[in-house]
Amino acid sequence: MARVQPQHLTASKAVSISLIVFSQIAAMALWFSGTAAATSLVAAGALSGQQAGLLTGAVQLGFVTGTLVSAGWGLSDRFDPRRLFAACALTGALANALLLATGFDTALTVLLRFVTGAMLAGVYPVGMKMAAAWTEKAVGLMIGTLVGALTLGSSLPYLFNAVTGLEWQSTIVLSTGCAVLSVLSISLSRLGPGHRQAARFRLTEALGALRRRSMLLANAGYLGHMWELYAMWAWIGLFLEWALDQAGSPLAQKSGLITFAVIAVGAAGSVLAGLLADRIGRTTVTIAAMVVSGSCAATIGFLPHVGGFAVIAVALVWGFAVVADSAQFSASVAELAEPHLVGTMLTLQTSMGFLLTFLVIQGMPLVIDAVGWSHAFIVLAIGPMLGVVAMWRLRLDPESVRLAHGRR
Repeated sequence: MARVQPQHLTASKAVSISLIVFSQIAAMALWFSGTAAATSLVAAGALSGQQAGLLTGAVQLGFVTGTLVSAGWGLSDRFDPRRLFAACALTGALANALLLATGFDTALTVLLRFVTGAMLAGVYPVGMKMAAAWTEKAVGLMIGTLVGALTLGSSLPYLFNAVTGLEWQSTIVLSTGCAVLSVLSISLSRLGPGHRQAARFRLTEALGALRRRSMLLANAGYLGHMWELYAMWAWIGLFLEWALDQAGSPLAQKSGLITFAVIAVGAAGSVLAGLLADRIGRTTVTIAAMVVSGSCAATIGFLPHVGGFAVIAVALVWGFAVVADSAQFSASVAELAEPHLVGTMLTLQTSMGFLLTFLVIQGMPLVIDAVGWSHAFIVLAIGPMLGVVAMWRLRLDPESVRLAHGRR
């Protein structure tokens, strides 16, 4: 059972949390590096939208595979999470760098994106586990900060791509460099006093915990949220190109920077939602965020007729709200799970969520072809609607008193 020595606790906490957050931002630059680079190739006609979607989907499917392996072996609860994080980030960086040799139109490219996604399974949930180990009361804010870091890291490739223009190689080089830097920074962090290392992992125990009604409802809310989130992130760039062009906006040429802003603003949403959730309750915040994000999904396709500024304004609100609740589903699972199963429960949760995102991302081109951009995102509003129902039912469950110290 690993614990940080109390005489160094205060100093270690501030430094270690900063290192974990920085490492999460840097490593998660790998997630959308291929998608951002491919966006410029789609715009230039060198890559189809279906091929671009496949590259993003490969990362999601790789992540699901990685989380299933991690959960099956209890890796995040059995081994030093810093070493697991570092090893996965370094391997992901290598797979990302190899895109420079393969380009974007080969089967090997899809495989490399799959490997990158699998390695990020040792980064995202592991980072959340490490952050949660440093706090007892403000779990929502802590994990919200980590998801904010994930969001900011995921948006960086769009910034790199917007700054470097059509030079997709620069996006790959910069994102790879960020991931390598995360390996160095995470190695300097310490484990928090709440860290628990399972002496013996039992998959049956983890699956039993997963079947509890409160855990099922928390995960159902998460799945509703995930139905919307990554499909929005994956397709918002191409949507903004279309919408701003339809609106006749001079900002159409800046759609890459606007996409970066739309995704990056979610970092602020995650932190603010974490702060509020610890004070007024997890279910309150998640329900509110899903109502706002679902409303944006249902209406944004009709706004080009109103004007480019209306499109951008709603896109920014959507970007803020769509990920604001994400951390609170993870915080709920961390609070509902037994301490020695937190890592595995978080890993199983993300595994289910990202399997769903793979299906939705791959289905979006079919939806776009069938109904056009004006109506395509309405499909994404289905997830938040169902998520609201699940979180309301969790609010009424007796075990919800474990959330946010009774604030539900």
